[in-house]
Amino acid sequence: MQTQPSSEPKPVTDWHRPDLSELPRLTFARRLFRLFARGLAKLLALIYLRVTTRGLENFPRKGPALIVINHLGDADVVLLSAYLPYSIDGIGKVENDEHWLVGPMFRAYGVIGIHRGKPDRKAIRAALDGLAEERMIAIAPEGRQSLDGKLEEGANGAAFLALKSGAPVVPVAMTGTENEYVYNRNWWKRAPATLSVGKPFFIQTHPERFAIEGKQADRQKAMQDGTRQIMESLASLLPESYVGNYKAG
Repeated sequence: MQTQPSSEPKPVTDWHRPDLSELPRLTFARRLFRLFARGLAKLLALIYLRVTTRGLENFPRKGPALIVINHLGDADVVLLSAYLPYSIDGIGKVENDEHWLVGPMFRAYGVIGIHRGKPDRKAIRAALDGLAEERMIAIAPEGRQSLDGKLEEGANGAAFLALKSGAPVVPVAMTGTENEYVYNRNWWKRAPATLSVGKPFFIQTHPERFAIEGKQADRQKAMQDGTRQIMESLASLLPESYVGNYKAG
């Protein structure tokens, strides 16, 4: 069940960088950097976070899989990299490329850049190509960091990827990674955080609703149903204070 959507408009990317919206090639150098990044994330998590994990046995050993997450803060990527058992590919806003530290790190790791608030066909195609190559692709359906820590209205992009590719959806929910908790903590204390992995599932919909020759209204309804299922799967992994616009079941 969904309540009223967030009243604040979602951000819209105001510049165009299609060169960032590509599926990264898994070169030897990139694979090495990803190993280094995972090690660095484990170190940062050990220093700054006190982490409790749940459901790691649900995480698939190989793709294709669409990893859907709630988005709370900058530490999300640290938590995911440190505690998910296998390397994943991610979709992130192209604005990250301008950051003095995040930009070079994301370019070295290989992230699919997406232009928010508008159809980004190149990024979607890159993600579909990754799923076709049996990779694990991570996406935040909310489209931004939550403004209050609670689940916001989900966009239809994740549901489109799941329906178009036929890949299973793996919900991964986090708590305690909000910037105000991590950055404003006392220096001698680690911020408590959790990472919970739900069981993989396939979006349930009538196949004809999403058929290429199907009606646009049917396709839109299929994506809306899929988005609801995705967001409710995240809600089922979160405490009540984080559920926000969605409730499981």
